[in-house]
Amino acid sequence: MDKETLALAQALIARRSLTPDDAGCLDLVAARLAPLGFVCERIDCPPVSNLWARRGKASPLVCFAGHTDVVPAGPLDAWHSDPFVPELRAGRLYGRGAADMKSSLAAMVVAIERFVAEAPRHEGSIALLLTSDEEGDARDGTVRVVERLRSRNEAIDYCIVGEPTSVSRLGDTVKNGRRGSLSARLVVRGVQGHVAYPQLARNPVHLAAPALAELTRETWDEGNEYFPPTSFQISNARAGTGASNVIPGAFELLFNFRFATSSTPAALQDRVHAILDRHGLDYELSWSPVSRPYLTPRGRLAAALSAAIARITGVSAELSTSGGTSDGRFIADVCAEVVEFGPVNASIHKVDECVAVADLEPLSAIYRETLAALLAAAS
Repeated sequence: MDKETLALAQALIARRSLTPDDAGCLDLVAARLAPLGFVCERIDCPPVSNLWARRGKASPLVCFAGHTDVVPAGPLDAWHSDPFVPELRAGRLYGRGAADMKSSLAAMVVAIERFVAEAPRHEGSIALLLTSDEEGDARDGTVRVVERLRSRNEAIDYCIVGEPTSVSRLGDTVKNGRRGSLSARLVVRGVQGHVAYPQLARNPVHLAAPALAELTRETWDEGNEYFPPTSFQISNARAGTGASNVIPGAFELLFNFRFATSSTPAALQDRVHAILDRHGLDYELSWSPVSRPYLTPRGRLAAALSAAIARITGVSAELSTSGGTSDGRFIADVCAEVVEFGPVNASIHKVDECVAVADLEPLSAIYRETLAALLAAAS
C-alpha cells in the first residue's frame, strides 16, 4: 500500500501544535503546494497562523479546509506512547491529532498532489484553507481568512472540511451542516437570609424553579429534514455560600441552545425573556456571541463526495448535521456548498487518539476522486 499519506500524517503529528501554536505545520504544507503552482498566502493574526493557498484563478473553485491545532494531551502517563511522537501499533497510527485532524490534512495534500500530476491543466481552481485556531476561541482563524476573501470578492464554489465525521467505518457519515450554538448567563436575584426565617428572605432558587421548568419543557421548534428540534440545556447552576443554613441572595445559571435553521438567535432570545418576565423574576441575562448554523442541501458537492465514498469504500454515506460546531459555519458565508468529511471520530480528544492506517490512502483517494469530479480535466 502507498504510504505517502501516512508519512505526511506522521510528520504533522510530530509537530506539537497546541492551540494556537501552528508549530510549523503550515510551512510544511506550503512547501508541498508551492511547487505545484499554488500561491501560498499567510493571513496570520498573531498568535494565530492562517494559510490560504490557491492554484488557478478560474471558476469553479474547490477548497479543502481544516486546522493544524490540536487540544492538550492531558495526563501523559495515561497514554501508551508520547502523544507527539507518532507510533504505529496493531494497524493504527497513534498521536494527538491523528484523527482530529492531521490525517485529513495529509490526505488532502496528497490528493491534491496526485490530481495535479494527473490533470495539470484542470478546469477551475483548487484552494486549501488552514488555521491554527479551530480548537480554541476560533476568533482569529478561519473567520479572518473568510473576511479577507469577502473583502476582495473571492468566492468559493465547493468546500470540503476535513473534520472526522465517520462514526463506525470510513465513509458512513458526511456532515452537510451544523446546528448553531447560543449560550447565556442568567442571574436571578433574591434576598439572602436565615433558612429558619424564610419570611425575611426571598430564595432565588425557589423563585427561578417554575421558569426553569417551563424553559426545559418548551418546544422551540420542530426541526426540519436535516436538523433535529432545537435543544435547551442548563450546563451549570450555582447558589449559596456553602453553608446549609443560609438562603442564597442570587442564583446563577449557564445554559445553551443548540438550534436548527428553523429558529433564529433573536427569536430564541425573545422567547427566553418572555418566559422569565412572565414569572416576574428580578434577573440579569447576558448572551454570548452566536455560533450560527449552516446547511448545504443535497447538491453537486454532496453527490460527488458520496459517489467517491461508495466507489472507494463500498459504503453508502449518510448526510448528518449532528455534533458540535465547526469552521464550516464561517466558510458558508463565502461558499454555497460546504460539507465535512474525514476519518472515524471515536478517539478524538481522548487519550491514545488514533486512526486506522488502512483508512488513510482510501481517504485521500476519496478526496482526489471528488476533486476530479468537480474539476474535470481540460480538453
